[in-house]
Amino acid sequence: MSPDAIRERYERVKEEVGAGVTVVAATKYVSADDMGALAEAGVEVVGENRAQDLQAKHESYRSAFRWHFIGHLQSRKAPLVSELCELCHSLGSESAARKLTIPALLEVNLSGEETKSGVDPGEIGRYLELYPGLRGLMTMPPLAGDAEASRPYFRRLRELAAEHGLGELSMGTSQDYRVAAEEGATYVRVGSILYA
Repeated sequence: MSPDAIRERYERVKEEVGAGVTVVAATKYVSADDMGALAEAGVEVVGENRAQDLQAKHESYRSAFRWHFIGHLQSRKAPLVSELCELCHSLGSESAARKLTIPALLEVNLSGEETKSGVDPGEIGRYLELYPGLRGLMTMPPLAGDAEASRPYFRRLRELAAEHGLGELSMGTSQDYRVAAEEGATYVRVGSILYA
């Protein structure tokens, strides 16, 4: 991986989404050895999907990045995520909420797809009572070839956040981050567009 190429793509994404949006570099498919290229490229925030990979990468790069957890959060991994990360984007169960101690975003399943993680929109109020560290919401719309197909999901998430007085929105990935930013994302999670 070329740090110069990553830097150029990272700066372009930051420019496209604007100053109010944090670009989280998704590192699910980035090896621990390649994380150095991200640091050299000036990437500030990384998002890891798997707790064991988070631990291994954090051991080598600690303060080189601000660490976020963006994958499915298992309750037994919540203490580790709490220790290593400043934010969890994917809180989605009561058991994990009982063990997590850092600010979090509640993952909301807006599509109703059984294969997707997240809580039903009707449960947001209950989680607000259950977890005082809740800062906002996150969603993953159905996979689609057209970024515009994600817009209704992003808009709905923004509306739900406003209804509940939540200010942070994690939505948008490499294929639809521009639309997410237009709909009020405060975090976009991009991977392949940085490394391709």
